[in-house]
Parts: sequence; C-alpha cells; structure tokens
Amino acid sequence: MHLLCDIDGVHIPFPSPNGQTPTGFHTHHVAPTGYEDPVKIWLNPATGSLVLDLATRYGLTPLWCTSWRADAAPLIGTRLGLPIWDHIDLPRLPLTTSHPDGYLWKRDTITELFTDQPLIWIDDDFTPADHSWARDRTEARVLTILIQPDPYIGLTIADLEKSGLSKTG
Repeated sequence: MHLLCDIDGVHIPFPSPNGQTPTGFHTHHVAPTGYEDPVKIWLNPATGSLVLDLATRYGLTPLWCTSWRADAAPLIGTRLGLPIWDHIDLPRLPLTTSHPDGYLWKRDTITELFTDQPLIWIDDDFTPADHSWARDRTEARVLTILIQPDPYIGLTIADLEKSGLSKTG
C-alpha cells in the first residue's frame, strides 16, 4: 500500500490572511530547481513525524506527490527528519487552477499509476469529486483514503484521526 504525500498546505502551511504561520513552524530558505534565489518556507518537524509514523505503523511505501517533484526529498523531507523517499514525476501542465476538470490535477496521474493499488493520499486540495473518486475506488475493493489537512494549519494528528488513522490506530 502506498502513502502519497503533498508538501504545500500539508508540511508548509499557507500564511493566514494576516501573514502569520502556525505555532511550531520554523523558517527555512531553500533553492528549488529553476529558481534563481532561495524561497522562504516554514516547516514543523512534527508533520514529518506524523507521516513517518503512519508509514511505519501500516507498512506503507511513501512517495512524494507534489509539484516540488525531485526537490521534495532533499529540500523538504530532510528538514522534516524523513528518510529519502521517491517522488511521483507529475507532469508540468499549463494550469491556471488546481482543479481544471473539477478535481485535483494530480489525480489523472495517480489513477494511471495506481489503477488497482490501495492508497493513502495526503493533500490539502481535494474537491468533492476527489472524495467521490476515493469512495468509488474503495467500494470497488481498492482501499483509497484521502487525508485533507487545513492548508493554513498543515497536517495534524486530528487529520489522521478523522480518517481513522490515529497514532493509536
């Protein structure tokens, strides 16, 4: 079973309207591929611990599923205390929205790669159509659990609990 993990809104929460980041997050400057200057991000190692515990407890194969692509492991994962995980090579689409067809743009790639494989997928940007897709897959005996953190808070134990995957589960 695979654990697919996004970064923005999951490990790097978006600033609140007043520009504040959640408590416990620390500022870092990283230079993603294609950027001339480093960008400011904020991370909390607790989010790394949550996904590492989840992967370990359930024997999951973790993969980064993010527009950070190959930069995910060295720039973000290592700062979260995570081992080096592979990433899904998502296409570089000319998008103006995360939901060009009413669902998360990554889903087409995920559907193609994991046709009949069970998944736990953590992303802050799912739509009702994505939740229906996951429900349909599960009803077809391909367990698909979506975990959707609040993008202004990032991943928390409460998000795992809502999905039935608490630390004690």
